[in-house]
Amino acid sequence: MTTAQTTAQNTSNPLLKHFDTPYQTPPFDEIKPEHFVPAIEASIETARLNVKKIKSQDDAPNFENTIEALETASEDLGTVSGIYYALLSVIGGDAYQNLAEQIGPMTALFSSEVSMDQDLFARIKAVYDDRENHDYNDVEKTLLEDTYKGFVRSGALLSEEKQEKLKELNQKSSTLSPEFSNNLIQSSALYELRITDEKDLSGIPDTAIEGAKQAALDKGYENEWLFTLDFPSYIPFITYADNRALREQIWKAFSNRAYGDKFDNTQTLQKIMKLRNEKMKLMGYDTYADFVLEERMAKTTQQVIDFLDKLKAAYKPGAQKDLEELKAFAQKTAGIDEIMPWDVGYFSEKRKVELFNFSEEELRPYFPLDKVLKGTFQHFSKLFNLAFTERADIQTWHKDVPAFEVSDKNTGEIFGVLYADFYVRKDKRSGAWMGTFRNHGLFKGETPPAVIEIVCNFPKPTKDRPSLLSFNDVETLFHELGHALHGLLGQTKYQSTSGTNVMWDFVELPSQLQENWLYEKETLDLVSEHYETGEKIPAHLIEKLCASKNYMSAWMGLRQTSLATLDMAFHSVQDPNLDDIVAFEDDAIKDCSFFPRYGGPSATSFAHIFAGGYAAGYYSYKWAEVLDADAFEAFKESGLYDQDTAQKYLSMILRRGGSADPAILYRDFRGRDADPDALFRREGLLKKVA
Repeated sequence: MTTAQTTAQNTSNPLLKHFDTPYQTPPFDEIKPEHFVPAIEASIETARLNVKKIKSQDDAPNFENTIEALETASEDLGTVSGIYYALLSVIGGDAYQNLAEQIGPMTALFSSEVSMDQDLFARIKAVYDDRENHDYNDVEKTLLEDTYKGFVRSGALLSEEKQEKLKELNQKSSTLSPEFSNNLIQSSALYELRITDEKDLSGIPDTAIEGAKQAALDKGYENEWLFTLDFPSYIPFITYADNRALREQIWKAFSNRAYGDKFDNTQTLQKIMKLRNEKMKLMGYDTYADFVLEERMAKTTQQVIDFLDKLKAAYKPGAQKDLEELKAFAQKTAGIDEIMPWDVGYFSEKRKVELFNFSEEELRPYFPLDKVLKGTFQHFSKLFNLAFTERADIQTWHKDVPAFEVSDKNTGEIFGVLYADFYVRKDKRSGAWMGTFRNHGLFKGETPPAVIEIVCNFPKPTKDRPSLLSFNDVETLFHELGHALHGLLGQTKYQSTSGTNVMWDFVELPSQLQENWLYEKETLDLVSEHYETGEKIPAHLIEKLCASKNYMSAWMGLRQTSLATLDMAFHSVQDPNLDDIVAFEDDAIKDCSFFPRYGGPSATSFAHIFAGGYAAGYYSYKWAEVLDADAFEAFKESGLYDQDTAQKYLSMILRRGGSADPAILYRDFRGRDADPDALFRREGLLKKVA
């Protein structure tokens, strides 16, 4: 391509122009896959020039001309790459997936180039070494320390030979996580359970049956019902379907995702681990976990292992009891002598109905998505005085995705823009997450509002019913909006210290905390309304929901502990033998398992640690549960919507982002460290803890 052609393409590329949109939000209507590579290339060159200016100036290095200047040097690159990786997850498909093979290595090489630049690092080190002679505020201290440590942890102190090797490893690694994620999506899409006999629908809720009917029609399957491995389809089937043989079939398909088919993730996983271990040896760490945990609240691998051992000791006896009771129930009610993994959810739900005269499916008609969303916004309005205003003039990536302006309902201050992508779609990544297009903080010399997304995979409306959520779906919405508000309400000067840019084992506190309100009538009244009658959830159903809250809690707690243990097994062992992934996994979680293996390994679909940011960090869900259980006790003591408590939490936790050590932030809010027994009190397991 000639220089003239490149210039013409760049001037017509919406990613390389000023976004003339509300709050400089991305112009999604204009963005096409072919715009990304030239935009990444151009923004890297802009960033290179900015870095060159920092290095070549005559003035002695100081905080403003070096640390702050570097903080804003790659703004364009951060914007473009952020949009790309967001669209890769929510749109996906070959057009975006294929770009990862170009974009990943380009951005990885540039990142390595900057972090290993000796002239740049010399300036950073000079400012860092002189830090005691300056009266920096907390945010500046954190940015300075994070910048210095970030360079060291990216190889700035390595020899030139080792730096070149690290660059090579970083480039190779950059394409593997997107590859892992895409394999999981594509493998899941291979499976279809097409039901033609209505008898095989026995036990399945009407809402799931309607969804399956619509899914079949969308595929052109007449007089059929289609079930897939997407959560809104899979979970109702495995939980309620009376046909045991079909439960077994779909369970095995789910457990074999990205294993044993053309999208098998085994080799991708092995490559990821090989590169991670090579990088750690190069950096002088024994294991990947040692490297990661150095910058976490937990600090050391041993502390995480001790934490998981404590959880295991608390949960395993109760989980064993849960299973024995399920076995007895299955034998009594169905004559089944040997319960299988695909029976656990089914008989657990049946037994729950017997014990509490309650099924969470009874709540689904009260949770139409529109009402839940409106009520969720009211909840956050009561807590933090927020207003959510839908903005039809803000472009989104799909017609089903609304955008909301988030502001202070009293002062009118604008905090940011929130995109909400709710429904299952082809090629969209499974699960739920919060993502950031722009944090609060310096951007182009100003501090514009944050731009945040939440993404879920809720059931689509059918021609006869709106999208009706399960109670778990509502918890998911509260969880992701907890993350989103962490991003939207951050108020630090710099993007890298704002919002969810906190230590990884602290990041789940604002999200998990919000789930607690959903066991309170005052909050349930806000988010519920029967889609046909308009009635609130009856008091007797709320009582049953709360009474059944800790049902099978030990079983579920051990499941989470098992996944965290598997994560640590991969990342806390020097050169783990991964020739046989199944054998490795079985050995790692043998103390958390009650069944022999009947399906594939969890590892090949464990996107959190191989395609997300949770490597050596999956324990953080349980770690943060201790914090959120303790934090919610503060609200229970003072009042669910007590403004003094809410404003203290807002100012001490949400607004401050990662501007200080999270242990300090938490103590500032609570007046003390978290009580480690708060989680077990909430789960009704305190008596089982020594």
